[in-house]
Amino acid sequence: MSLKLMMPDLFKTIAFRLTLWYAGIFSVSSCVAFALFYFLATQTLQEQTDRDLLEKARYFSTVIQRNGIMGASKLAVIEAQAAGEKRIFFRLLYPNGEVFASSHMSYWKDISVDLDAINTLSHTKGHVFTTWLIRPNDQKARVLYSFVAQNVILQTGIAMDFQSKFISAFKTVFIAAMGFIIIFSAVSGLFLSRKALSGVKAITRTANSISAANLEKRVPVTGNQDELDLLAHTVNRMLDRIEALIQSIREMSDNIAHDLKSPLTRIRGFAEIALINMDNIDNYRGMAANTIEESDRLLDMINTMLVISKAEAGEGEFFYKSVNLTAMVQEAWDLFVPVAEDKCIDFTHEVPAHVQIEADAKMLQRAFANLLDNALKYTREKGRVHVDLRSETDGFVYIRVADTGPGIDSACFEKIFERFYRAESSRTSTGTGLGLSFARTVARQHKGDLIVTSQLGKGSVFTMKLPYRNVQII
Repeated sequence: MSLKLMMPDLFKTIAFRLTLWYAGIFSVSSCVAFALFYFLATQTLQEQTDRDLLEKARYFSTVIQRNGIMGASKLAVIEAQAAGEKRIFFRLLYPNGEVFASSHMSYWKDISVDLDAINTLSHTKGHVFTTWLIRPNDQKARVLYSFVAQNVILQTGIAMDFQSKFISAFKTVFIAAMGFIIIFSAVSGLFLSRKALSGVKAITRTANSISAANLEKRVPVTGNQDELDLLAHTVNRMLDRIEALIQSIREMSDNIAHDLKSPLTRIRGFAEIALINMDNIDNYRGMAANTIEESDRLLDMINTMLVISKAEAGEGEFFYKSVNLTAMVQEAWDLFVPVAEDKCIDFTHEVPAHVQIEADAKMLQRAFANLLDNALKYTREKGRVHVDLRSETDGFVYIRVADTGPGIDSACFEKIFERFYRAESSRTSTGTGLGLSFARTVARQHKGDLIVTSQLGKGSVFTMKLPYRNVQII
């Protein structure tokens, strides 16, 4: 599949979704801010209009007290003419709603007397405000009903033309501003999202450039200590592990090929010899015996690999029961005494009586046998191998196998436990490179471990650590 086909659709990209979210949130926030400003502005203008109307009412009340009803009637006409007959009007009413004086009302003919407002006013003895719509210009007017004398109600109204102009201007500004805000937020959102996701693109480019033959590339780290830097560090650590794993697989493959090649070559050689010497029945017997021996060696290698792989995958078939560890160590030591005598090795042991643990006896015997076999194999003639078993107060038992062999370089302490790993010094010796890996796997399946200490030229000590009661696996 080509890179072009793998590119995501623009509308499905994170950058597009972030841009959409940014523009949406920015636009909604701006709308809320505009709405709040509009509400506060209109409320302020209306309160100012109401204060002006109340001031007019107080003025009329003062005039009536001084000059009577006729003075108030003349005042209504004069005030309306002074302010503009389309700007303000005045009516003087009786409590039943009957009009007995007013300013010029041709422009205000659509505004009638609101009897409901008068009834409310009669009960509250305060003032009542109403809002009317004037046709045909759809202009609003704010109307006040207020007692200005004992039986006189003033109905006065002011055209809210300033508010209308304000609303019209506000709508124009709002539309223009929202258009700019949406465009600005979309552009800035796209820029910010691309800037924020630039690290992801770098990770993608690095991942696309990596192949089985090119694992040395790493994601660049900005040093900002942000989430993308953390992701880059994580990806780089993952690449390090993958590179190490592939290198290990390559080395393992080479070792497997080497270790399988030798017995297969020998089996083929046996068959050729038998074919050349067809008249001698003993050749067939010898070939069959050698073939069985080499086949058993191959099967043992394959079975060991399967046990290690299953155990590491958490699918190991281990069966735990009470095991006399003292007897197991003693029996294994007895089994390897002839091997030690053949090489004149001082082979000693020290074990306490009746050390009992919960374990898989067969697996543990095989693992311990591998340790003894290695120790005797790499210890020179007249050297020394010592085995001891002891229990400590930390709840573990320790089986130590110490030898006076060539020792192991500290740089190889972990490598020797890898499958099929064999140091150059051990290539000339027989073996599959699975013994120590198997032994450590068995120890760890028992919730213990296998560790090594060594000095070049002075020998090595392998210590198998096992839980004394094995509470973890009971």
